[in-house]
Amino acid sequence: TYDGQEHVSLLTYPQLEKRLILLDGWSKTYAMTGWRLGYAVWPESLVEGATRLAINCHSCVNAATQHAGIAALDGPQDSVAEMLAAFDERRHVIVDGLNAMQGVSCRTPGGAFYTFPNISGTGMNARDLQSRMLEEAGIATIAGTSFGAYGEGYLRFSYANSVDNIRRALERMTEFLSSAKMAG
Repeated sequence: TYDGQEHVSLLTYPQLEKRLILLDGWSKTYAMTGWRLGYAVWPESLVEGATRLAINCHSCVNAATQHAGIAALDGPQDSVAEMLAAFDERRHVIVDGLNAMQGVSCRTPGGAFYTFPNISGTGMNARDLQSRMLEEAGIATIAGTSFGAYGEGYLRFSYANSVDNIRRALERMTEFLSSAKMAG
């Protein structure tokens, strides 16, 4: 989390333990995006059914990834604060850049490395804007509708990249939106 906010796990509430499923991983804390290493904590009564359902999708993590995860957990943790500071800088760059664009508004996220700006002021729906920005501006996003119907009018951006690349993407998006508005 950012801004000194403390993360409180739902596992700290004993009244939830019989109905709580926690899914977590290494992506955010250790910046191990793409490694697809995670874990689940859940009531024992759910283990058999979940195993049958997902055995072929979520098992057999390769040994190198497992060893990297162990090294992250057992190694020095000072890099976590350094990574958080780097992500915090990126967070401010992308949020400020998105909020400077006409038709776009973005709240500052409190955790992770994604923004979810409202793009309804651009005059395009989420899927169209996602596709056009990829094809015409070389910017990859995910339409908010990929997360459900209430995601219409939003895009998800990752800021798990360098500040320079984020700034370049923001410049290209600004240019794209200006030309799209002129063409529309």
